[in-house]
Amino acid sequence: MTEENEIAPNLNSNVVISQSVAILIDGNNIERSIHNETNDPSTMLNFDSLIPRLLMNRGLNRLMYFREGKHISSKLQERLHNYYHGSVRPCHKSADIPLSIFAVQVAYKVDTIIIMSGDSDYVELVNHLKSQGVRVEIAAVANTTSKIMIEDADYFHEITKDDWFSLPNKKTSKRRKN
Repeated sequence: MTEENEIAPNLNSNVVISQSVAILIDGNNIERSIHNETNDPSTMLNFDSLIPRLLMNRGLNRLMYFREGKHISSKLQERLHNYYHGSVRPCHKSADIPLSIFAVQVAYKVDTIIIMSGDSDYVELVNHLKSQGVRVEIAAVANTTSKIMIEDADYFHEITKDDWFSLPNKKTSKRRKN
């Protein structure tokens, strides 16, 4: 056996990743970021391609979409529930506090928390979670993400144009005036 094989004898064996991940989404922040990039308010995240890319073969433990306001798309709620057993949480004001509280509550149940927001309001949360031994990753649009968030996170997933789509414009029918 060579010295190299003695140091890393199982280099060619497959690695099984059994991490549990929670994805916490600040819906208003991500939507605003995408709309700023596209100048199109009908642009939406493509969860079908984004979620698997974020997980990178790890297990999804929780997916929670926090959004300010009471008018949240029932189609979004249904899709997140049916495909990812996720849920949507309406927030009274911004998502910062509810998302942070939920992150602290779920931290002992997961290995990694992915915060989908570039908002620097989450810096203290990132540092707290890391001090608790949780890996913290940020997923956001680079142009609208605080540099300190990228620096403090364990990993940064850039959300790009490949991760969103624009809904077709609804054709408005003109009614005849009699």
